Amino acid sequence: MSENTSAPPLAVHENFWLDDRIRGVPPGTAALDSSHVGLQGWHPAGGRMSLPLLTLDEAAFASNRDLFLRYVREHGAEIAPHAKTPMAPDLARSLVQAGAWGTTVADIRQATVMLKAGLTRLIIANEVGGTGGANRLAALAGAWPNAELYVFADSVAAVNALVLAWRANALLAPLRVLVELGAARAGARSTAEAEAIADAIAATGGRLLIAGVATYEGAAAEPDPVRTDEVVSALLANVGDMFLRLRARVGGETPLIMTAGGSVFFDKVVAALSPIVAKDGKATLVLRSGAIFFHDHGVYDRSLGAVDARNGFAVDGAGASARRSFRPALRIWAEVLSRPETGLAICGMGMRDVSFDQGFPKPLTVYRGGHPLAVPLKGEVVKLNDQHAFLSLQPDDDIAVGDVIEFGISHPCTCLDRYRVIFGVDESGHVTHAFPTYFG
Repeated sequence: MSENTSAPPLAVHENFWLDDRIRGVPPGTAALDSSHVGLQGWHPAGGRMSLPLLTLDEAAFASNRDLFLRYVREHGAEIAPHAKTPMAPDLARSLVQAGAWGTTVADIRQATVMLKAGLTRLIIANEVGGTGGANRLAALAGAWPNAELYVFADSVAAVNALVLAWRANALLAPLRVLVELGAARAGARSTAEAEAIADAIAATGGRLLIAGVATYEGAAAEPDPVRTDEVVSALLANVGDMFLRLRARVGGETPLIMTAGGSVFFDKVVAALSPIVAKDGKATLVLRSGAIFFHDHGVYDRSLGAVDARNGFAVDGAGASARRSFRPALRIWAEVLSRPETGLAICGMGMRDVSFDQGFPKPLTVYRGGHPLAVPLKGEVVKLNDQHAFLSLQPDDDIAVGDVIEFGISHPCTCLDRYRVIFGVDESGHVTHAFPTYFG
């Protein structure tokens, strides 16, 4: 990855028509070219936009992007950010334009979305299944012959399905296969299983290629942090060992990749695997972190606190606080609908609108008449229904029906997928872009 000191600003290439069937779009909007959204003067607390809605702080996203790209560059790694988090081609493209090695997806349909957006170096960080999945992947590869595709395999059965599909179409270029090791989710559980997968790939007569080794260490986390450290460290050690075994198979001149790293243990991945890559000379360590670019006020804030506790983050040659360096970029905006009891406010936002699997949304700022109140809110969300949030208030909280509350979220992946459009906002909070999503 070449150093990019002038990363381009966020831009929308996926122009489309906005109307008032879409969350956030003001009622009465019949057809608005999305490229004109920044001219409308919309603000989530201004009273015109329909609520609830989701916004992306563009400056925070760009800051996280530039910081993490600098981190991986300084530690001898690359990154293919996981696009499943926003499924927004414009945001995935912005990361590649800023210097990311490629893009990660979770399945064949997601790969199609990114290929249509011009992103042609893709890691499918998953197995694709048996004969049906292999044939669908072959159809995708045939439709995009210039794409650089990598796919996981964690069984001989998966390899056999892939090679049958590739042998059925001699025009397909050889498929790059990553031997996946794992714990608690997919992935071969032993070196013997991984060696058998490599044997099966090598026996395909060149229709499949050994491209490296992969894992997802985040699934190995356990409630006990000490046990988590042991399991993650053991998994990464197995990945490093398997990489050396694959290197011995393919010879010293064949490029290989090692890929791992979500947004929780990326520092442990770098510490364990970057030295092996540096010594190899023909290998590339590719992280796949995706949520790190959005960050949050919940699970990832806590996770970066854990990174800090193990002194895992460093940039410019010096240790730094990851928790203070990355900025939460996503907000949910909702209106206070009712004050039915003392100490309780009901907001127009529920499980259909915001993530809750890793913690409830966090109230940040109250707006009244479009202006923020100076006194911070002490209350917290204690319950969600389908369309309502129950906000437990402290005696001195000043909350009235009609106020708009800006909430931080916990877990970007399960919040973004509720929205067809992500509204990018500038530092004043006004809408500047409308990024379409493709969750299917």
